[in-house]
Formats: sequence, C-alpha cells, structure tokens
Amino acid sequence: VAANHWLPDRDLAYYSAEYGRTGFQGGLQWYRCGTSGAFNNELQLFAGRSIDVPSCFISGKQDWGTYQRPGVFETMQRSACTKMLGCHLVDGAGHWVQQEQPAEVTRLLLDFLTKTGPA
Repeated sequence: VAANHWLPDRDLAYYSAEYGRTGFQGGLQWYRCGTSGAFNNELQLFAGRSIDVPSCFISGKQDWGTYQRPGVFETMQRSACTKMLGCHLVDGAGHWVQQEQPAEVTRLLLDFLTKTGPA
C-alpha cells in the first residue's frame, strides 16, 4: 500500500467515505452481469451490435483486465467500435489509470475531443 503514491491518504479517505455512504454496487455490476448468467437474455440484445459513435479506449498498460480475454482488445479496435479514434495503453498504470497517470489521461481525452470536433 505504501508504494501506491498515486492514491494519497486524503484520496483514499474520500473514496472510503463515499463508498461507505453510497455502497459499491455500480462497481460490481459488470462482474455480476458477466459471470452469473442471470442477465444472459438481456445481454443477448446487444450480441453482434457495434458501437457506432466516436470512441476512445484508455487503459493502464499494466491492467490485467485488458488481457484477461485474449483477442477482445483487438476485436474492440477492429469491429466492436466502428469509429475508434484512439486506443491507448498507458505505461506505468494499472487498473486505476486515471488516478495513476492523470496528466496522460487528460492529454489523451483532450486529443480525442479535438478529433471529434464541435458538437
């Protein structure tokens, strides 16, 4: 824990207080939907569909989640997102890329917004 300089005690205290106040259900729903089988019918509504709006993917290069299903990262770029404008694996970051490398995530997001043009 001491090696995690990207999560100072004041930030950890804030997250702990908020999760204590609101719970952490939203953060767990993906895992429940993807592993329990209880939502398979609902998930099938989206099978074979693509995301057809400008898209950007940012993840930590050291985040195991990006690699847990071989080929999914490449499929996302090739066909799942038809307007992929950026796909970035940020070195020196894991699962909490926005906290671990905030300046790089901000730079990448601003670059993506520039590519999408005015609303």
